[in-house]
Amino acid sequence: MTAIDKAVSSDITLGQLLDGLTAAPEAPLVFLYEGQPVKAGYHVTEVKAGAFSALDCGANPEAWSEMFIQLWDIDEDGRSHMPAGKFSAIIRKVSDRVRLDPAAKLTFEVSDGNRPMALYCASSPRMAEDKIEVALAARPASCKPRDRWLAENPAATNSCCGPATTNSK
Repeated sequence: MTAIDKAVSSDITLGQLLDGLTAAPEAPLVFLYEGQPVKAGYHVTEVKAGAFSALDCGANPEAWSEMFIQLWDIDEDGRSHMPAGKFSAIIRKVSDRVRLDPAAKLTFEVSDGNRPMALYCASSPRMAEDKIEVALAARPASCKPRDRWLAENPAATNSCCGPATTNSK
């Protein structure tokens, strides 16, 4: 089983994406979002690395690194989807000048140039016929204290920011 054939994740890192692309560097790389593939002439217009420090809604300090890959979803000059190896080469070129953390959270910014840019998380690359597909899903807002609590209490279902309480009247 190749890296591409492994189970799909809902939120992969840059390193996991690049590892998955090594299995078929000549295969067209197609990103899927909002139920459609990106257009064949898409561009990688920006690759950004960020280190973030914040307070969550529970006043807990948070820190993480995140990579942003911006895709411009256009058709241009009758081009076909770029090969996975070309995408990897773009990222390597960026890494020559910008420190890219392979373990960083990965976010895609996608726009067709008309609609506002939207944020997406990526699934693991997978072979689909003769191409590599990476499904992008809208990156939702979340409550980190609630997410941590739910991870510690998997049987819990309907609460915010901690255990559910019962109001007695």
